[in-house]
Amino acid sequence: MKQVTISNEFITMMVLDYGATIQKLLVKGKDHTFTNVVVGYNHPSRYRLDENYLGACVGRYAGRISKGGFELDREKFHLQHNEGVHLHGGKEGFNQKYWHIEEVGKSNDPYVKLSYKSKHLEEGYPGNLTVNVTYKLVGNALQIVHEAITDRSTVVNLTNHSYFKLDDSPYIDDYELQLNCPYVLETNDNLLPTGDIIPVRRTSYDFLLPKQIGVQRMDTPFIKDIGNEKVAEVSSQRSGISLKVYTNQPALIVYTPLDFPGICFETQNYPDAPNIPDFPNSVLRPGESYNNISIFKFDLLP
Repeated sequence: MKQVTISNEFITMMVLDYGATIQKLLVKGKDHTFTNVVVGYNHPSRYRLDENYLGACVGRYAGRISKGGFELDREKFHLQHNEGVHLHGGKEGFNQKYWHIEEVGKSNDPYVKLSYKSKHLEEGYPGNLTVNVTYKLVGNALQIVHEAITDRSTVVNLTNHSYFKLDDSPYIDDYELQLNCPYVLETNDNLLPTGDIIPVRRTSYDFLLPKQIGVQRMDTPFIKDIGNEKVAEVSSQRSGISLKVYTNQPALIVYTPLDFPGICFETQNYPDAPNIPDFPNSVLRPGESYNNISIFKFDLLP
């Protein structure tokens, strides 16, 4: 397992080739000390046993797909599933693959670029897919760019699965959260979307104005305000660190697990888009390029 470290004045980042994983993200705080703002393991070998997708690139399709697969161009593709639900790319998704470290840049805006080639019918998906993910530090921000091309029509939905933890508290209840997301996707008990879109106003998912997370826990697909690239902001008074999230993707899955403190912002397409025609297109065809650009910007509270 290989590890790459890049850094600038504000951020130091450690990346593993296994899963293209963000192992550590150290951000300069108000007293000029650094806080690791992502949940992770100190020993890289622990990631081989991880079941929480800590810091990894998730694919070939992030989120859930129903019906044990999907139909594309009148052909049915069967995916690994649990009672009909396929999750995060299957039994061995991109988070469990060794990626190739393509480039490491040590300039003013340091970066690391990794690549992975997913073969035709890997985990049931059609097409030979070439994937790149680039992690770049630009001032006090981390820019993540996922790119993909294919030699055959397929479906693609990539995201990073870092859990952010902005301080040393054992809870995230005191974090203040604001989401520029006026709607959520209604989901069933198995967290698959029904296809209906629900306004968040006057519901427990209404974070249009900043408020504390409290005891609420989420595994919720939010729909971005089309006119705003900024989708989320979260902050900790304890550390004085705030995080703003920007993306060109239409949805944001907010996940706050029950068994450890952290909040995951999965910038991506809608879950189960391959099976719901009204959802944004998830099909990638030869000659096209998939491009997910997301920015995680850190600041200090006044």
